[in-house]
Amino acid sequence: MKLVFELSKQGRASALLPECDVPEALPDAAFRRAEAPALPEVAEVDLDRHYNGLADEAFGVCNGFYPLGSCTMKYNPRINEEVSALPGFSDIHPLQPEGTVQGALEAMATACDLLAEITGMDAVTLQPAAGAQGEFTGLLLIRAYHKAAGDDARTKIIVPDSAHGTNPATASMAGFDTVNVPSNESGGVDLEALRAAVGPDTAGLMLTNPNTLGLFDPNIIEICSIVHEAGGLCYYDGANLNPIMGIARPGDMGFDCVHLNLHKTFSTPHGGGGPGSGPVGCKAHLKDFLPAPIVEKRDGAYALVNPERSIGRMKSFYGNFGVAIRALAYILALGKDGIPEAARTAVLNANYLMSKLEDRYAIPFAGPCMHEFVMDIGPLKEETGASALDVAKRFLDFGMHPPTMYFPLIVHEALMVEPTETESRETLDAAAEAFLAIWDEAHDNAEALHNAPLTTRIGRPDEVRAARNPVVRWMPDARDFGGSDGAKR
Repeated sequence: MKLVFELSKQGRASALLPECDVPEALPDAAFRRAEAPALPEVAEVDLDRHYNGLADEAFGVCNGFYPLGSCTMKYNPRINEEVSALPGFSDIHPLQPEGTVQGALEAMATACDLLAEITGMDAVTLQPAAGAQGEFTGLLLIRAYHKAAGDDARTKIIVPDSAHGTNPATASMAGFDTVNVPSNESGGVDLEALRAAVGPDTAGLMLTNPNTLGLFDPNIIEICSIVHEAGGLCYYDGANLNPIMGIARPGDMGFDCVHLNLHKTFSTPHGGGGPGSGPVGCKAHLKDFLPAPIVEKRDGAYALVNPERSIGRMKSFYGNFGVAIRALAYILALGKDGIPEAARTAVLNANYLMSKLEDRYAIPFAGPCMHEFVMDIGPLKEETGASALDVAKRFLDFGMHPPTMYFPLIVHEALMVEPTETESRETLDAAAEAFLAIWDEAHDNAEALHNAPLTTRIGRPDEVRAARNPVVRWMPDARDFGGSDGAKR
């Protein structure tokens, strides 16, 4: 399709605005452009068709199967959108007096209470804007706790080798050094390596459970005890809470704080850079350090209060309010019976799909899995030359989004598959048939896989060239890299 700039014709417009009826106020000249930006000039119908065309080119959970491992790309019920769009939620302003937004504050307090109940925590903040910022918030709580105790020697965070990539980055941002501990032969944390790693300099542990291999660590109580006995705190990366919500609680496992990905577990929008929300829960001994403000009920009314030793704000105002409302609608709709049912169905779907594939594809760690499983394409690559990238690219030709590639890093030719609870058995059967067909094709005609995808609008790009010489803006006099349509950059 053409770029919107190529649709532009001088003098066309998409809006007829009335003349300004208030005095014009412009910023200082130093902050103004010397000339107007070269924006496209198009009619409203052209603009509408352009953006609808872009939407048609995108692929999401409403288009088809999207088994992106460790990201829980599940369907978002439309009722969540309707609830968050109610005027009492969507038409308010964050600077309104508290007395005029009691309903919104009650909704926030209710969301915090329910998330605390699900995770086994004592308090929750909705402020962090994403999972990574939630991680950062959790580690700042741990840092503040040790600092308040006068224990400045605790400078190290322990991170398993199967952790999400954001964990060591977050630890570094929070001012800690990272200590990596290996996995054992079962895919869990090596207890002896953990014991050797902890000491008087241990500030805490960052852990995902189930881990990125889709495995629940049976030693989780002992893992947390080892860290606590050394004087550290335990942080739960909530990216993989989806298969255990309503069944097992991080707080009961021994974790002191947890972040949640509302888009992964509680069915709010995911992808495209946002909107994000990464609430953080903590035990009572960390509550006084939570970001300010939090919602509390005092004298029969809800109020925004600042914890006594707060680490400060993590985001303007009170977090992504609309996303929190979507999550609240989801939790209330499912209730105490529906939350664990969704978790069990996620586990059932993953094990069902894995059982359909394990006779052909290598599964590096024995099941049963939880919400996701990892396939090792290494043996297939040795036999046929078809890599994990080839299999993933070919999967696109079956009208489905490929799984996560080359993660976790401890499996070198990894494909990580997460079906989620919202997919039907028929969809899982179709996905299994696609994977099996690709396996057969790898043995019969591996070259086809090297060139995949074959039926999509854009084929296999030169990814090295795209990374080294990205074209990220339109230039009126430049041409694309030899494209047949001569599209401008």
